[in-house]
Amino acid sequence: MNHALLAATTAGYTMPQAWRILTKTGYFLGLSGAIGATVTYATSVRPALRAAETGGQDAEVLRRRSATYLAWTGVVLLIAGYFQLAARLARAGKGMPFGDALAPGRLWDYLQAPAAKGAWIAQGTVYLVQNAVLAVTAAVLVALFVPAVRRHTDAVALTALPLALAVTLIAAVPATKPADLDKWLDLAFDQTHIVAGTVWLGGLALLVALAGSRGRLGEGAGLLWAGIWRRFGLVAMICVGAVTVSGLWLSWKHVGAISQLWTTGYGIALLVKILLVAGLVTAGAFNQFWLMPRIARARRADDTSSLLHLTLRHFPKVVWGEVALGLAVLVVVPFIAGSARTEAGSAKAVSSGSVFAAGAALVIALAVSFYATAKAADALSRRPEAATA
Repeated sequence: MNHALLAATTAGYTMPQAWRILTKTGYFLGLSGAIGATVTYATSVRPALRAAETGGQDAEVLRRRSATYLAWTGVVLLIAGYFQLAARLARAGKGMPFGDALAPGRLWDYLQAPAAKGAWIAQGTVYLVQNAVLAVTAAVLVALFVPAVRRHTDAVALTALPLALAVTLIAAVPATKPADLDKWLDLAFDQTHIVAGTVWLGGLALLVALAGSRGRLGEGAGLLWAGIWRRFGLVAMICVGAVTVSGLWLSWKHVGAISQLWTTGYGIALLVKILLVAGLVTAGAFNQFWLMPRIARARRADDTSSLLHLTLRHFPKVVWGEVALGLAVLVVVPFIAGSARTEAGSAKAVSSGSVFAAGAALVIALAVSFYATAKAADALSRRPEAATA
């Protein structure tokens, strides 16, 4: 792979510098933590805790562990945000050494720079607002380290959720008006890709961290966890659909032919990412078609022993694999820079009615496939011949 990337570099692909790889990976890691953890807590963990039929102790253990995890995501987001801002400065204009860009004074000057000619707002102002919101988001989450604040974990998580989403959405605000519809769609699909991806990966990380508390949970905790996994399964399915649709649009915009996936630097990096995401989807399918039906059967049979084993031993093992794949995706993201079309000298992608029709057909096909998946999983859960482990 290194040889292929080196060859691609001579054809117009520029390998990102080490600081760029680390800062961009770290930034998306921070976003995944803040966005993924708050969304997953609000949609999957909190409802399961409120509906828990297993008593208050198990729910309290998970709530405390969730609060600690959310607090640490605030720390990571704050640190990652600072380094990402320095990376933006290092790449702005004629550029500067990354070490110089870390100076607070230089960063402040960058954020106060006047708007460029023809821009409706200064790019620095956009980043100033973004990083102000990022700091507030981090402060809200970090407050969960305080015992008194932990009593209000639900309220803190629900407050941090829209703030965390705003961090990435504000950064996407264009300083100049997009030239055409395609540019608007590029922005919309890019943010859809980021939000769906961070919810998916960050949610997996939160749940695998919470599963580590199984030693302090009671025998009936399997019922609580069955509810968490079931709810997150729906969230993950929505994220897969959003990542797929937005990813196909962005790939079409930057890749002019299938062969460009292995003949350009951009394409090789994208191909690696696609394979990693395919691994994530495969693991999710295993959960949906093998583990979830077994959990449902154990739940109906009131088999607390099997339910606990499936939800807190089998399931987390698969999710750990998904988290590892997700981290690999974040490492690859900085290498997806430029455009395979530009490297290969292909024509610029321009949307048309046929492209939109194909996109609509894809969305309908995904919706049908997800419905069929849910029905198939439900049917498998009702098969009496398959024993629970």
